[in-house]
Amino acid sequence: MAIAKADLIEGMAKGMAVMESFDTERQRLNATLASQRAGITRAAARRHLLTLAHLGYLETDGSWFWLAPKVLRLSGSYLASARLPRVLQPTINRLAAQTGESFSAVVLDGDEVVIVARAGRERETARGDARHMMAYGLHLGARLPAHATSTGRVLLAALPRSQFATWMKGRALQRLTAHTVTGAKEFRAVVAQARTDDFCIASEEHEPGVLALAVPLRNAQGRTVAALNVVASPQRVTPAALQREMLAQMLDTARELRALM
Repeated sequence: MAIAKADLIEGMAKGMAVMESFDTERQRLNATLASQRAGITRAAARRHLLTLAHLGYLETDGSWFWLAPKVLRLSGSYLASARLPRVLQPTINRLAAQTGESFSAVVLDGDEVVIVARAGRERETARGDARHMMAYGLHLGARLPAHATSTGRVLLAALPRSQFATWMKGRALQRLTAHTVTGAKEFRAVVAQARTDDFCIASEEHEPGVLALAVPLRNAQGRTVAALNVVASPQRVTPAALQREMLAQMLDTARELRALM
């Protein structure tokens, strides 16, 4: 959302930039690293870090800072009050119970997708049964690179072509595994195929050992608002078999949800 410059509270924007500088790559930041990541001066980063620590959103040892449990109030408030997670979660729970597979629903946020609902086990069982699995570290609120995930490609395929062209302009697609598609021409073809098929399969592109199938979730007006995916192990099932086993049921689920979104 664009607003007039006079309405923009720059201090709040900088504070949020500092907060968003913490991720899985950098769980602890000092003022220098925070300034580099947030694009502000070191002095400003230090003040924001100290303020966020004073408010209880960060913890510190005096030099380094890390996120405190209080930040979960923000995500918890979203999950409790936002309509989309509340609509999706019961259906995803039912789908996981019926199939024994792991599912997530995600939304697009810039160059990442964010999990807003999920059901399934976190990882393989002790005996290596890959039927019940979820990619490592996935949880509500987890953020994944859109270009390397089946859900991200489905959501990018739903963008108007001009908007997708803007998203792609000057973008370097990071290689996460040996299978990640990083060439711009090849990636455009993958997204175009997802647009034509109305589903997408990604095999070991975000994480080794993870195969995922995604379909778009549309509202009553036909606008894609989220994506639903199922995660499996490529050691257990091939992409073709996953499509054959799960696609029809997932598309049926998407049609059921349409009237609710």
